[in-house]
Amino acid sequence: MLERRGREKVMAFVMAGGEGSRLRPLTADRCKPAVPFGSRYRIVDFVLSNLANSDIRSIYLLVQYMPQSLIEHIRKAWSVSTLFSDQFVTVVPPQMTKEHMQFGGTADAVYQSLNLMNMHRPDLVAVFGADHIYRMDVRQMVRFHCENEADVTVAALPVPLDQAANFGIIETDAAGRIHGFQEKPAQAKPMPNDSQRAYASMGNYLFRADMLRAALEEAHRRGETDFGHHVLPRLSQTNRVFAYDFATNVVPGTKPYEEAGYWRDVGTLDTYYAAHMDVLGIEPCFDAFNPQWPIYSSHYQGPTARVIRGMLDNVLMGAATIVSDATIRNSLLRREVVVEPGAVIEDCVIMDYVRVGAGARLRHAIIDRHNNIAPGTQIGYEHERDRAAGYHVTEGGLVVLPLGDVRYFAREGYRNGSGYSE
Repeated sequence: MLERRGREKVMAFVMAGGEGSRLRPLTADRCKPAVPFGSRYRIVDFVLSNLANSDIRSIYLLVQYMPQSLIEHIRKAWSVSTLFSDQFVTVVPPQMTKEHMQFGGTADAVYQSLNLMNMHRPDLVAVFGADHIYRMDVRQMVRFHCENEADVTVAALPVPLDQAANFGIIETDAAGRIHGFQEKPAQAKPMPNDSQRAYASMGNYLFRADMLRAALEEAHRRGETDFGHHVLPRLSQTNRVFAYDFATNVVPGTKPYEEAGYWRDVGTLDTYYAAHMDVLGIEPCFDAFNPQWPIYSSHYQGPTARVIRGMLDNVLMGAATIVSDATIRNSLLRREVVVEPGAVIEDCVIMDYVRVGAGARLRHAIIDRHNNIAPGTQIGYEHERDRAAGYHVTEGGLVVLPLGDVRYFAREGYRNGSGYSE
């Protein structure tokens, strides 16, 4: 993607091939970046929106695992103007040559796409992950990179030392120059100016283009395939590699009550659920409403939601949802959900096209798309019964129902046509 600020041209690769095995059953039929989030988004929408809002609009999405749902979402939601050749979001699969049948890792994925760099001839290349919930002005990271005359800049999130074992940790000097990496260390090295926190890698990188090309060619000769494990540790010993402190990033329109530097790796079902709870409330940790830095997503053309009696407390609802004489608390309902009379939904994430039958009771659950919950069903009250019914129950007691019959749509049963576009 080409960004013109001064003379810098910036192109982006978004790593969207993740299997997301810890999110199963939500990733049994789709890759992790395609998993729905909030009342209308997909996880991938956050990184794409950050890049687009930062005027970086030449984006290659590198896909691999179960990509079709993601491809369809990109086709419907991320069509960018065809008037300018440097504005696009394009899906790129593994090249399937005799040498490469799939991506061997993050670095190998970009190596297989070097021809795209040759075509666009950028000054800088952003390599970002597609798995996280956050807002970021990438232009500020570009500015930091240029001011420090860096070869590589790694976005770094300050985390408490007692949480450092969950992350890849970056070792820096006082100027922010990186001298080492620790993979989920028991004893992390703290930040130079903060003895209580350490820098965690966010998996977002900015490279000088010519240096990236040379580094990937050398990595290929060495049989190295991953940025975090192979390429970056080696470059930190020979090149100017810096950590960009994400806590200094200021996004326009952020409210005073929002968590400063909000960033979540929704890598497990429990963390995915917790991030949903972060967008609820009158003053949420992460407010989806920000006209100055919108999160873009589908162009769904259905009608607005309708409530026909009922008791709703702290609820987000997507378009075309219908609630009739039901009780809903601390929950998110995506589009075209139908909730019948007498149903009770508490602390739940209900995805698109789900019907919750009369008198059903759902608590602390995620219900994936296209499910038809029979009248009187109870989920989340007795975990042994939930497991016996074939539902997934996490260590935290969260009950997850997998994708239902994709032909089923809550508002009209079994749909013959494509219905409203997403």
